[in-house]
Amino acid sequence: MDRVKNCEEKVGELFGGKPVGDEGSDAGFMHVLQRFIFGEVCYTGSLDNRMRELITLTVLTVNQTLPQLKSHTSACLHIGISPVEIRETVYQCAPFIGFPKTLNAIAAMNEVFSTNGIELPLDDTETVTEADRYEKGLALQALIYGNEIKERYTWLPGEFAEAVPKFLTGLCFSDFMTRKGLNGKDRELLTVVCLAAIGGAEVQVRSHVEGALKAGNTKEEIVCALVHAMCYMGIPRLFNALNCSEELLSE
Repeated sequence: MDRVKNCEEKVGELFGGKPVGDEGSDAGFMHVLQRFIFGEVCYTGSLDNRMRELITLTVLTVNQTLPQLKSHTSACLHIGISPVEIRETVYQCAPFIGFPKTLNAIAAMNEVFSTNGIELPLDDTETVTEADRYEKGLALQALIYGNEIKERYTWLPGEFAEAVPKFLTGLCFSDFMTRKGLNGKDRELLTVVCLAAIGGAEVQVRSHVEGALKAGNTKEEIVCALVHAMCYMGIPRLFNALNCSEELLSE
């Protein structure tokens, strides 16, 4: 593997430019960064540029690394990823990282859209109404996860035994998983990455690895997604995600 040649090729594909040369105060660090990410990791595994960049956006949203989020939003547009796909990738992080961090990422994303002459707001992709949102979300959840959450939290006091599982269904599945712009297979894979990047959510990582498999992702695709995310979330979180999912992902 020629890391330098691969790096030049991939940076050109994604950003329309050349890797950092010997200029600047930290050229040596940038050589390591670019040759590892764009010269090695991007050439390991089956995922294409589109999925890799959506994975990158997910981790950058989790990490709140907004300058890099802007850069990779531009890269997404450069390789032909639609603004709606980009937006949906950022939006669906909200149930896992909270609304304030997601709003920060949305602001950075929209800044890039405006710079590129993309008219806002983008087309609406909601497919549910207030009248049917919960039932449609529950149907999606039950298809992959059954009634596990509802049954697990029956011990909660008072109204919370019903409210907590209902909030999870309503927010994660009704409000986001039902939206157009990304299919269920991609959403589940990006959810695995999001949870892995958060750290400390290994129970949920394992559960969503199982969900991602049921949604049509292969074991290799899930491992590839986590390995790609490692560049932005670090090796310990990669190993945590792999270790908690070994039974599901091993050959």
